[in-house]
Amino acid sequence: MTDPEFWKLYFETLLEVLTFLALLTGLFGLLIPVFPGLTVMWIATLVYGIIQLIVGNMTWVTWLLFFFITLLMIGGNIVDNIIIAKHMRDKDIPWSSILLSFAAGIIVSLFLTPLVGIIASPVGLFLAEWRRVKDRQSALANTQAWMTGWGWSFLARFGIGVVMIVLWGLWAWI
Repeated sequence: MTDPEFWKLYFETLLEVLTFLALLTGLFGLLIPVFPGLTVMWIATLVYGIIQLIVGNMTWVTWLLFFFITLLMIGGNIVDNIIIAKHMRDKDIPWSSILLSFAAGIIVSLFLTPLVGIIASPVGLFLAEWRRVKDRQSALANTQAWMTGWGWSFLARFGIGVVMIVLWGLWAWI
């Protein structure tokens, strides 16, 4: 147990296991709309990278992989809102209702839990649209557009998250 190679391998393995668990947490956290799963995944790779830098294991290839992971995180966070907003704008839902929906989800998530925020966002949109169009069926159809947008957004972010894990895997095991 005093062999330095044993401890080096032990800590490298521990770092990789903890990073992988953090990446999986971020990936499956994407199921919760207000959970910043891609950002959590990026922070896990950032911490991994800082530790690798400290021990002198960063090369130009690993920096390039971290750069691509960073681009994916930024792009994924932007694409998330674009997809949801596009589905709602296709139904001519005004920005005021869209912003109210996003605000309802965020505010309720802050005071209660993110799971309640999942419900609050479409309910906020439904109520705003019902008040605006004064027709329950139209408001329901507009809320369905939000749900469809969220579904496509989740699939896009999940795919991006999987690519981030693959890139980190290349980084960790090159």
